[in-house]
Amino acid sequence: VQLQAYGGGLVQAGASLRLSCEASGRDFTNYAISWFRQAPGKEREFVAAVRWSNSNTFYLDSVKGRFTISGDNAKNAAYLQMNSLKPEDTAVYFCAAGRPIVSTISASSAYTYWGQGTQVTVSS
Repeated sequence: VQLQAYGGGLVQAGASLRLSCEASGRDFTNYAISWFRQAPGKEREFVAAVRWSNSNTFYLDSVKGRFTISGDNAKNAAYLQMNSLKPEDTAVYFCAAGRPIVSTISASSAYTYWGQGTQVTVSS
């Protein structure tokens, strides 16, 4: 199983980026794909999740209205559209796949497969 994350970069505050996560190696039909991020000196935090079975989405409060997560079952891919980026969004972003229940959707321990990180840097 492999998750490949890409799309990060260096942008100015207010700009947009689109992260992509491509999954391969198994059937992910009943999985959730999530994005986590980790800033220097901070713990990894949940950003957003999408369930491929029903397209339900979940977000960290601070990104609601700015970030949109979506999934493409046919391509085994998930995307994170990030608009109105802020300097505090600067972090390494990771995609992960797992089968969490709703109450654990934001817990990193609920995810089995992880991609490598992609750096997002937002300058002020």
